Amino acid sequence: MQDAWLQRGVLARLLWPLSLLYGGLAALRRTLYRLGALRTESAGVPVVIVGNVIAGGSGKTPVVMAIVRHLEARGLRVGVVSRGYGRSTQDCREVLDDSAPDEVGDEPALIRRSTGAPVFVARRRIEAARALLARHPSTQVIVSDDGLQHLALARDVEICVFDDRGIGNGWLLPAGLLREPWPRPCNLVIHTGDRPAFAGFRARRTLADHAVRRDGTQVPLASLAGASLIAVAAIAKPEGFFQMLRARGVLPVQCIALPDHDDFSRWSPPADPGAIVLCTEKDALKLWRKAPAALAVPLVFEPEPAFFAALDAKLSSRDGHQAA
Repeated sequence: MQDAWLQRGVLARLLWPLSLLYGGLAALRRTLYRLGALRTESAGVPVVIVGNVIAGGSGKTPVVMAIVRHLEARGLRVGVVSRGYGRSTQDCREVLDDSAPDEVGDEPALIRRSTGAPVFVARRRIEAARALLARHPSTQVIVSDDGLQHLALARDVEICVFDDRGIGNGWLLPAGLLREPWPRPCNLVIHTGDRPAFAGFRARRTLADHAVRRDGTQVPLASLAGASLIAVAAIAKPEGFFQMLRARGVLPVQCIALPDHDDFSRWSPPADPGAIVLCTEKDALKLWRKAPAALAVPLVFEPEPAFFAALDAKLSSRDGHQAA
């Protein structure tokens, strides 16, 4: 479907009538919220939504983590809420350092481990926000990982994330990539790819110069040159990870791409005891249960400074909130 969504070919045209139905239902839902028939609730502190209007991973979670680090560097106390996509639980709960990814979602687990910020997951983000504020009442800003279409949570800043696919063929699901028509109002647009399809802020994406063991110790990437390496990734675009490894001179003898959010239950460690398994940070918490010696290679994600300046300006303009 990813290929079909990039052009208006036969399959996309066959699905186009269904996209009209999808668009009509989505428009009705937005209208009900606008008229007050469905309720939008405020968390009581500024909320920054990081989401997208396209299906599939576009790099939202790295944007969330970059924003959390930036706001914390300004002296603000930041919390994160998320649906916790793919988790086996349904309740509202806090993501702790030792939380199992299958119980809280792999992305919330990564956010917690990488930033140390309070993270709560719930299907209704307002419940997660209230639980977060009850547990951490000094929180000044909440960042929502995804939720652009979750209109039940009031927001102060909306950030829309795009990758190199842009808006694809411009049609709504299931005939195209779009979850809602574009353009639509939002405060900031950021592109996580190398070839932005239209105007917006840019970000630099590279791999760190080290990999991380399960115990947190680091291994220089340069030291892996010539080793028998197997790269595995269960992310939206695994080939992107493999290409970044090659660009750093790390040449795996095998690259294994698994479905996004895969739990690795059907994956088996390599038979060669001397092989080194490399993975993404997102996959590491799940993979380490089956391959404790695997190495996670962190992503270095750096939005351009103008993006943060624009975000600060948007937050500072909100009533009752002044820039630190």
